[in-house]
Amino acid sequence: MRRAVVLFTRDLRIHDHPALAAAAARAESVVPLFVLDERIPAPPNRLRFLLQSLADLRRSLGGTLVVRRGDPVAETMRIVGETGAEAVFLSADVSMYAQERERRLAAERVELRALPGVTVVPPGELLPAGADHFRVFTPYWRRWAETELRPVHRAPRRLPVPSGLALGRLPSRPAAQSPLLPEGGEAAGRRRLASWLRTGLPRYGELHDDLAADGTSRLSPYLHFGCLSPREVAGRAAGRPGAEPFLRQLAWRDFFHQLLAARPEASREDYRRRLAPWHDDPEGLAAWKEGRTGIPLVDAGMRQLAAEGWLHKRARLVVASFLTKHLSVDWRSGAAHFAELLVDGDVAQNSGNWQWAAGTGADTRPNRILNPVLQARRYDPRGEYVCRWVEELADVSGPVLFEPWRRGGVPGYPPPLVDLAESASAWRRSSAQ
Repeated sequence: MRRAVVLFTRDLRIHDHPALAAAAARAESVVPLFVLDERIPAPPNRLRFLLQSLADLRRSLGGTLVVRRGDPVAETMRIVGETGAEAVFLSADVSMYAQERERRLAAERVELRALPGVTVVPPGELLPAGADHFRVFTPYWRRWAETELRPVHRAPRRLPVPSGLALGRLPSRPAAQSPLLPEGGEAAGRRRLASWLRTGLPRYGELHDDLAADGTSRLSPYLHFGCLSPREVAGRAAGRPGAEPFLRQLAWRDFFHQLLAARPEASREDYRRRLAPWHDDPEGLAAWKEGRTGIPLVDAGMRQLAAEGWLHKRARLVVASFLTKHLSVDWRSGAAHFAELLVDGDVAQNSGNWQWAAGTGADTRPNRILNPVLQARRYDPRGEYVCRWVEELADVSGPVLFEPWRRGGVPGYPPPLVDLAESASAWRRSSAQ
């Protein structure tokens, strides 16, 4: 093959990039391309991380990354026409948007090669008997853990690129909504991974739910943008102390991707039908977004989200459960707010976890409710996480830190929006109808 285009999407790296490796092996020259689709405005947090990642990718490619703006299919085919490329290589993905992009490219007069790279195990590779995807995680995890993984690809040693092609300028980076965003790019992601494998993974099983210890990997932004290969991450973690609970989290990520691949409408529609109506509560939703619910752990989580564009995984579940099962607000409202702020705002993960928390998703116990007081006592027993993010409670200690309303409240801190026991009972009654 004389020439090929590699269309980068959510795979902004050169290490273990199957589409890039295949193009480099088959074609005499390769056009590395990224298309900014301005029809889909990216929130400032994700846009900043994306542009940092693109700048890093351009450096890794020796300055040859071609950047265009517009419709990805139209711009890709324009590059195909300009360069005489015979094939387009890209990483297969699962969202409605990604699946439609692949369908449109497949209809064009050019060879399309969609290869794995967004997940550890490709969606659809593991299937239960008589169904097109797994609906329950545990059997999926058992199969996932036994699966022989594809080889890891090295970064191409040399990537001949056609001369004379205008590269295009990267847009200027916007100011972030959240002041404590991580640095984007493959180089930053690989540094983070190497450090965490040495110091964080050995105690991951012990600390990953400890809110104050912050014992999670914080690799999710790099996985979302493909700055790190999920397959390489899994391979480098496997066999080390602490690996199994971490690999289980990677399997959860794959689980939601295979669910969305089979049911792309689940990004917007209930996966499991809910009969009771959601409540229209704009004041409650606003208080939740601002971290002013009067429930310390919920408020701490929402303030961490605003400050960092990231949220501890245990806190994600607690704040989602509170919004959907104590306030009975539609999960889509919460998912939209997460998508606005999270730098790792992945469609499959975001919608899958929100539906899990709301009782409309792939959960064998859809009526479970995470009591934020009990969760705080278990996962933040000394109140360090709450005090770190809720400054009104920084000088409070003891039982009042978990339930300040029981001691007459704390000056400057709001009373609870709802009675936790009553609202939980109301949810269970409505779900039983």
